[in-house]
Amino acid sequence: MACEDAFGTHPVAICHEWNTITHLNDYEGRPEARPFTREEIQRSLDYADDQVERAVRAKRKGALAAYRDATLFKVIYGWGLRRTETSKLDVVDFGRNPKAPQFGRYGTLNVRYGKAKKGQPPRRRNVLSVMDWAVEAVADYVENVRPRFGCEDHPALWMTERGGRVKPAEINARFVAYRDALKLPKELTVHSARHAYVTHLTEDGVDRRFLQQQVGHENDSSTAIYTYVSDNFMNIMLHKALAPGLAPTSADKDR
Repeated sequence: MACEDAFGTHPVAICHEWNTITHLNDYEGRPEARPFTREEIQRSLDYADDQVERAVRAKRKGALAAYRDATLFKVIYGWGLRRTETSKLDVVDFGRNPKAPQFGRYGTLNVRYGKAKKGQPPRRRNVLSVMDWAVEAVADYVENVRPRFGCEDHPALWMTERGGRVKPAEINARFVAYRDALKLPKELTVHSARHAYVTHLTEDGVDRRFLQQQVGHENDSSTAIYTYVSDNFMNIMLHKALAPGLAPTSADKDR
């Protein structure tokens, strides 16, 4: 592959048959707040990976930036982050989680610039890693791609080719370019990936209280606003709720 020749590695896929469930595109909530569907997030991240391949094949300037951005979008979705939180990450913000040794030094993420209350400093939180593909992607970037920016003394996780830190506006500009190229709905924003993190993990059966801590919400009501599960998921839950009442009793069997 072109990426392997240029970087010694390749972009990491995020969804496979063994780590996803069926997710329909039906959505009834407010359009401006809705999350990505699984199909949309997969297409978006695949497209970001494709841009790396194209830049490498064409030997264009910008291959490093494309690889960085592909990983950055995976981190936003993989840890449920806000755009500003993501831009201010440092390499040292990742750490080990003794309860998840399989993730190595990427088992937890210290978010130092969480959304602040009015008149207060940014709120910090630790986000535990739960998606193995996201850990693989960021580990690959840190160890094999980021050093090529030539900024070993800079703390930032996301470097520009001029040696600075990537800004929130730059993240948004790249996101919009990719979204529009894919002709995805314009109501999808960077923040939609954070909504998708909560929604998809909810569908996968992750505890709501755990998710509340992960995304840094003080109230469960805030987390609930983020959650827009598919009709398919609702039908499955309805079936499970009704199953005990519909099961035949011993008296029924004797008739």
